[in-house]
Amino acid sequence: MAEIKCIGILTSGGDAPGMNAAIRAVTRSAIFNGFSVKGIMRGYKGLVFNEIVDFRSQSVSNIIQQGGTILKTARCKEFSTPEGRKAAYENMCAAGIDALVVIGGDGSLTGAGIFAREYNIPIVGLPGTIDNDLGGTDATIGFDTALNTIMDAVDKLRDTASSHERLFFVEVMGHTAGYLALNSAIATGSEAAIIPEMNTEVDQLAALISTGFRKSKNSAIVIVAENPATGGATGLAERVKKEFPEYDARVTILGHIQRGGSPTAIDRILASRMGHAAIEALMEGQRNVMIGVENGKTVYVPFSKAIKHDKGIDRDKANLVKILSI
Repeated sequence: MAEIKCIGILTSGGDAPGMNAAIRAVTRSAIFNGFSVKGIMRGYKGLVFNEIVDFRSQSVSNIIQQGGTILKTARCKEFSTPEGRKAAYENMCAAGIDALVVIGGDGSLTGAGIFAREYNIPIVGLPGTIDNDLGGTDATIGFDTALNTIMDAVDKLRDTASSHERLFFVEVMGHTAGYLALNSAIATGSEAAIIPEMNTEVDQLAALISTGFRKSKNSAIVIVAENPATGGATGLAERVKKEFPEYDARVTILGHIQRGGSPTAIDRILASRMGHAAIEALMEGQRNVMIGVENGKTVYVPFSKAIKHDKGIDRDKANLVKILSI
């Protein structure tokens, strides 16, 4: 594949606000630079089952403000097999696609890396996940919008929390990472964030109770990252009933509401920058890299580094939650 003439775009894994802004930027930057564009429906499933459509500039009109993804997304167990990837490659070649831009999280980029190695395909990834758990980038597409959605929900919850002497556990998404929980705890003025990164160091629930949070407050809101390591909000509430029966614990699980909604300005700008950078990367001969933004600068991150989950948690932020909750 010495010369790239046609670029395919797909979104994979969980949807994230800003994916449409990224699709728009990839499409129009590609067309501006003389490439033709194909939209691949339903992620890798669209490659395996040949759901590929022509994309033009007008195909992405009036989508920058929409949540979700116009390309749709789906799980595809077939793509995890050599036979499925072979079918995907054959369909890709039949459609005239020379390179791919894959928008998604760690599972999507892992699949992209395998596919690229097997068939020597130029692939550039964009980090589209609300979890912000990919290495090599300060933020992922959708993280800021999800954070604002959580903030809005918790603000409403605090109105009722202040009317009752209760301990409210609010569960947010995050997979194996506590970025959403930690940052939303700061943004909402919550009393604590219980995150998987710190679970092996201390019993976070016992530490919270031992601080005697009711000494100066009649209620408390604790943000909990969904993860077996933390026990999730429901698991923590059950522990409270058994171990600290003097406290009245309630649970709110925000669930998939965190994925929806019109993307914030920050996510629209980030997605637009990254989408344009993906085309520049392909023009420079880059392959098997994810587009990241570090300290305001665009960077190329090898897939192997992006999916390592080694970002670590910001200890200063964790301490800030504790200091500001007194």
